[in-house]
Amino acid sequence: MSDYQEALYEGYGQRFTIDRMLHDVRTGHQHLVIFENARMGRVMALDGVIQTTEADEFIANEMLTHLPILAHGLVRRVLIIGGADGGIVREVARHRDVESITMVEADGAMLEACKTFLPEHARGAFNDARLNLLIDDGLHFINACEETFDVIICERTHAGTAEEISGDFYQACRRRLGDGGILVARAGAPFMQLAQVQAAARSMNGLFADWHFYQAAVSTCSGGAMSFAWGACDSASRRQPLETLCQRFAGSGVVTRYYNPHVHLAAFALPQYVLQAIGKASND
Repeated sequence: MSDYQEALYEGYGQRFTIDRMLHDVRTGHQHLVIFENARMGRVMALDGVIQTTEADEFIANEMLTHLPILAHGLVRRVLIIGGADGGIVREVARHRDVESITMVEADGAMLEACKTFLPEHARGAFNDARLNLLIDDGLHFINACEETFDVIICERTHAGTAEEISGDFYQACRRRLGDGGILVARAGAPFMQLAQVQAAARSMNGLFADWHFYQAAVSTCSGGAMSFAWGACDSASRRQPLETLCQRFAGSGVVTRYYNPHVHLAAFALPQYVLQAIGKASND
């Protein structure tokens, strides 16, 4: 039995016991490891950084999916960038009114490994007839794409949450959003990666009618609460009344383990140091 020491931050990190190594390979894009841990189930890491575990994957996947879909209210077309483990596809597919799901993953070898070793993440969602699964670079696809989407979900997998999405990515996504469209993207742990959150804020400022961040407590997000970037073409999307969210949630028929309308609204309440860092401490 050996240990897996995460290498996201210098001098600080989390450690997992490897009860059984399932997959250890360099895919051509990154170093992929999947192993079993008695407490967290199957765990996936990329380039030394924990990406997902069977025990707590539902938290981020539900918050990346149900929050924008229910805030929008009329979602028919969804684009997913990344998300090779299949958890986001699984959650999107639970919405009966969604007509089209496009998923773009750059690393085909990682996708196949996730299908083999993390089947409980997707739970068959890769076989959904609405899914169009493409192996391509996310930014390349968006720049070449002529379709528009109601919701775009970006689940970054490049060295965990340490890599920054460029301003070009936000601009490209904005062009591919339809009327009232919403972009959400994992943005890192603000306590340890505040510069990354600030960079996302600079990219979104002036690009969307409403931009902000929301948070969720994910047990294996090293460094504190996980934050998600929010960019909406309709400034009313973030301020849906509780009653409206409750009606939409009940009408969806979706059963969740973390998300609910109260959590939805509360997630946008940010700590003061984060609001100060993104220039919103006094007005929003």
